[in-house]
Amino acid sequence: MSMPFYVSPEQVMKDKADYARKRISQIRSGVVIACDAGILFVAPNPSRALRKFSEMYDRIAFAAVGRYNEFETLRKAGVRYADMTGFQYDRRDVTARGLADWYAQLLGSLFTDSSKPYEVEIVVAEVGKTADADQIYRIIFDGSVAEEHGFVVMGGQADKVAAVLKERYAPGMSLTEAMRLAIAALAGQGDGNSAEPITSSQLEAALLERSRAHRAFRRLTGARLDALLAESEIARGGGAGIGRTGTGGGDAGAGDGGAGAGGANEQTGGSPNAASNGASGDTGDVPPGEPDSGGDPAGG
Repeated sequence: MSMPFYVSPEQVMKDKADYARKRISQIRSGVVIACDAGILFVAPNPSRALRKFSEMYDRIAFAAVGRYNEFETLRKAGVRYADMTGFQYDRRDVTARGLADWYAQLLGSLFTDSSKPYEVEIVVAEVGKTADADQIYRIIFDGSVAEEHGFVVMGGQADKVAAVLKERYAPGMSLTEAMRLAIAALAGQGDGNSAEPITSSQLEAALLERSRAHRAFRRLTGARLDALLAESEIARGGGAGIGRTGTGGGDAGAGDGGAGAGGANEQTGGSPNAASNGASGDTGDVPPGEPDSGGDPAGG
């Protein structure tokens, strides 16, 4: 008669954490940076339909890297939670801190109870009236939550990207300076020796704009993104690492993701479902005469 198979709880938790950490390290990083204009979100993403960054509530945004179907499920659940909280109580009761705590509890339960942990890292950010009032929270696959200041890197070679940000980041940077720094940090995660050119067609960018009175989230797309990249390139003296393309940019190929069983590690997140209080749609940044690309189709 064979002996029953036994694995200690400590080993089970360690194996889950190692698995999730390895999968997340195989994707491309995303960067969130506070600047004088608000909070900037930048990540490589050739898709124009599947998004990593989305609006959650009036001045709150959601960012994620990892498996698309998993963080899209989390995004939708977070939008419903925010809408219900604002409807039952007050819109001012919906905060980034409250959402981060809620996500931490949800991911912690999933990590403990499920056989496979979620392969995600998410950021919930809220832009304040002043830079000191900004809130940025990072939540990882096991429910651990941390309050970040200034900037945060999600997924991929986070240490390498964060090292560039730590060296060059300064509070009160302009939007152009923040974009230039984000591009420089992300471009160096290829082979570690030379910067990879990043063009607007390969990039997803969004901004929680401090000066907006109500819904602060807007996407940086088309001509606006091209102009911002061009300004960044001029500011750095035409250095490598930033490429400029046309105003649209079709999909350049499949999404990020490490090889391995279980499918590709990520496409990107969709924008929040429209809700009854009108707080959960994306607000695009579209110059006059260009088609609106702010809204996303319903995601999986």
